Amino acid sequence: MEEKIIILDFGSQYTQLIARRVRELNVYCEIVPFNKTLVADAAVKGVILSGSPSSVRDPNAPFPELGAVKGRIPLLGICYGAQYLAHHYGGEVLPSKTREYGRASLLITDTYSKLLKGMTDNSQVWMSHGDTIVKVPDHYKVIGSTKNVRIGAFEITGESSYGIQFHPEVYHTAEGLQLLHNFVVDICGCSQNWTAESFVESTVGQLKTLLGKDKVILGLSGGVDSSVAAVLLSRAIGKNLTCIFVDNGLLRKNEFENVHAFYRKMGLDVVGVDARQLFLDHLKGIADPELKRKSIGKDFIAVFEQEARKIKDVKWLAQGTIYPDVIESVSVNGPSVTIKSHHNVGGLPEKMNLKVVEPLRLLFKDEVRKVGHSLSIDPAILNRHPFPGPGLAIRIISDVTAEKVALLQEVDHVYMEGLHEFGLYEKVWQAAAILLPVQSVGVMGDERTYENVIALRAVTSMDGMTADWANLPYEFLSTISNRIINTIKGINRVVYDISSKPPATIEWE
Repeated sequence: MEEKIIILDFGSQYTQLIARRVRELNVYCEIVPFNKTLVADAAVKGVILSGSPSSVRDPNAPFPELGAVKGRIPLLGICYGAQYLAHHYGGEVLPSKTREYGRASLLITDTYSKLLKGMTDNSQVWMSHGDTIVKVPDHYKVIGSTKNVRIGAFEITGESSYGIQFHPEVYHTAEGLQLLHNFVVDICGCSQNWTAESFVESTVGQLKTLLGKDKVILGLSGGVDSSVAAVLLSRAIGKNLTCIFVDNGLLRKNEFENVHAFYRKMGLDVVGVDARQLFLDHLKGIADPELKRKSIGKDFIAVFEQEARKIKDVKWLAQGTIYPDVIESVSVNGPSVTIKSHHNVGGLPEKMNLKVVEPLRLLFKDEVRKVGHSLSIDPAILNRHPFPGPGLAIRIISDVTAEKVALLQEVDHVYMEGLHEFGLYEKVWQAAAILLPVQSVGVMGDERTYENVIALRAVTSMDGMTADWANLPYEFLSTISNRIINTIKGINRVVYDISSKPPATIEWE
């Protein structure tokens, strides 16, 4: 990578959002723990210090070592990062007399500031802090204030170092992207050449060099990440890639056949494995969601290994790991730990003596889709909603049986088809039908019924980290409810989940 911005993570809930905004400017950036040793090499064009739930006055507060970069390359401290730059170098940070959470108006006190160039006076910014900077060192200059915070933004004389007590990365800061552009492009001098096309070109070249003529296997899920990873690898090594697509019996209706056909159309070498009975047999009587996951994961590894061993001389296991998975595996309090188990295939690489290749590990989900578009992957694959690895097993809130799976597949099919029909599918981040472990009284014709309840779930989100329940039209909900109850035997009641994340999660289990 020729140039990049480093984001030091102090544990803020907004750290990933900073990275996403920087990448919207077509500039590559990496998130690293605050205690990582920084080096002012030619590739690092600037450093951003994130916010934090900590206070700089706490004895165990996360303090970085900036000696190698401060004054040499541009720095931008956001919230906690700004307070650290003030506190550590001779200023003073105290608990706010008036805690400022939410919207505020930024008064620009230095119209010549490079950081605030092009921003309008009194534009809306988003505050979220319990401490405030009450004094900055003598060589610091205040460049912005709000009604309650005198030192809302500052710059360090003689350096390209800045601090702001608001969050430019959130949408509530009206001109936040302008500020980040000023810092990343104008002050740091980044060339804005990080695009989907450039990523494809450089990654295919790197994969060719790394893999040579080695054989690679990849477990396909039917989802966006593994599909894009497969096409990237195919571009690089062609027929030396073999994909394994396992039908665990917990996919959507006709999912295995439809997705398999898409893969063949894309020219991928795909081995399809029907393991439905194995997975369902081992799930018998299991209601606990974690035990379901463990059973499914164990069976997947066993099936995958069995099929992989049929392919001779394999050297590499490819995975569709994406950047949020990598970030979540790195603690701000210490070194890297292993990626979460449901994002990989357990101990299979060690067991089979395989090396791991992860061509998407630098990308966020929306960037994966952009890369997929540049690879001309069918939108029917690229625009699919996220689907949990354990499949419908965790949308059945009880023990899993073939009958329950078949019932939920029919409900899910009606729901998804309806979202497409009403033009709502691509307006929703993720939608799910959940089979509840309760039955309710109903009346159909002259008969009293005692049948199952379905909960419908739909959320809007940027990245799945937070999500709002989707405000689907009443006409749609009425139509789908009637279709489900009238056409699927065993359902007599449909409810709609109006919980957001947080406090709820997107999936029920």
